[in-house]
Amino acid sequence: MQTNFTEAQLQDPGIARANEILRACVHCGFCTATCPTYQVLGDELDSPRGRIYLIKDMLESGRPADARTVRHVDRCLSCLACMTTCPSGVHYMHLVDHARAHIEATYRRPWRDRALRWLVAKTLPYPGRFRAALRLARLGRPFARLMPDPRLRAMLDMAPARLPEPGESDRPQVFAAKGARRMRVALLTGCAQKALDPDINDATIRVLTRHGVEVVVAKGMGCCGALTHHMGRAAEAHAQAAQAIRAWSAEIAGEGLDAIVVNTSGCGTTVKDYGHMFRGDPLAEAAAEVAARAVDITELLERLDLPPGRGGLRVAYHAACSLQHGQKVKEAPKAVLRRAGFEVVEPVDAHLCCGSAGTYNLLQPEIAGQLKARKVRTLEARAPDVIAAGNIGCIAQIGSGTGVPVLHTVELVDWATGGPKPRALSRRD
Repeated sequence: MQTNFTEAQLQDPGIARANEILRACVHCGFCTATCPTYQVLGDELDSPRGRIYLIKDMLESGRPADARTVRHVDRCLSCLACMTTCPSGVHYMHLVDHARAHIEATYRRPWRDRALRWLVAKTLPYPGRFRAALRLARLGRPFARLMPDPRLRAMLDMAPARLPEPGESDRPQVFAAKGARRMRVALLTGCAQKALDPDINDATIRVLTRHGVEVVVAKGMGCCGALTHHMGRAAEAHAQAAQAIRAWSAEIAGEGLDAIVVNTSGCGTTVKDYGHMFRGDPLAEAAAEVAARAVDITELLERLDLPPGRGGLRVAYHAACSLQHGQKVKEAPKAVLRRAGFEVVEPVDAHLCCGSAGTYNLLQPEIAGQLKARKVRTLEARAPDVIAAGNIGCIAQIGSGTGVPVLHTVELVDWATGGPKPRALSRRD
């Protein structure tokens, strides 16, 4: 694609990167075939190719974002299926993230949009606040259908019927390896995940320590910045990410870390991209070092070569977009499930998003609802005993639309290799 940025514009590292990405695009349109929003809406501007044209025009002209561009960029899931499909290697993630930051810096949203986005950004990345918000939402759920804005209804519907107690990993500490220590790792415990399902972190710690891995919950580690980063709130995202980088860097400089384990794949995609996020920053070297150590939990479990398990259930595996498209981790989750003794099946169109996409199901609930219905239908068609996924957002999204238990992959692996039976399976019994 031909671009016409001025030399002055190209002095901005963000514009220079956007220019590289735009020039790689050859207009082929392969991305439209795998774009969930294009399939649902049928509008070229709601496909990656259409959004690329809108972003190019906005950035080249140097103008503030307009309502039309904002509407179509907001509808993007950032599922990154287009990056898997693209034959030219167009790095759409960096382009759309830059566009979102430009939108937030130059466009004044209607007051209701500003209020909702502020509420999400100031609540979800903070487990204490999020737990308090979920308690309030539970009280408001009976009145959800009276809410005039579907986004408010979606926020109330998000509240679980039962709010779990904080897990073992809710505070900084070290979990010693059982037997001889094979590795020392830090665990990103997440934000929304700590409030919605702390069992995931507890299962991660159990399965790792049981197989010789010392697990550190680093002091000072908070949100990784993923949620606010993908909302275009660049300053907040970088501040949150910098705090995490400093916390992990202190552990690396101290007793050392063999890996930084992430069991929320949306966070993993962001942490692995810290090198790009902090390019030119004083934290650049530390950020790149953290990114190089980041692994999804299933990547580490595959590396540990766990003994065969006693799973015995038919598992429909849902590949979270941030894992299969963002991190390119496709086979490890299925491999560790099979080694743990489970029969693994996959749905039709496994590459398509479930509609969760971080905050998408809260801010774009109508489109997210259509994607959820299709994903649930294709998963249930495989007649599974249980559904497995690697991201808390996907687990909550799919779980709200099916009676089949939905668990994190690590919970099943933990159970099959000596851990307790997951609560969701125990409740079903």
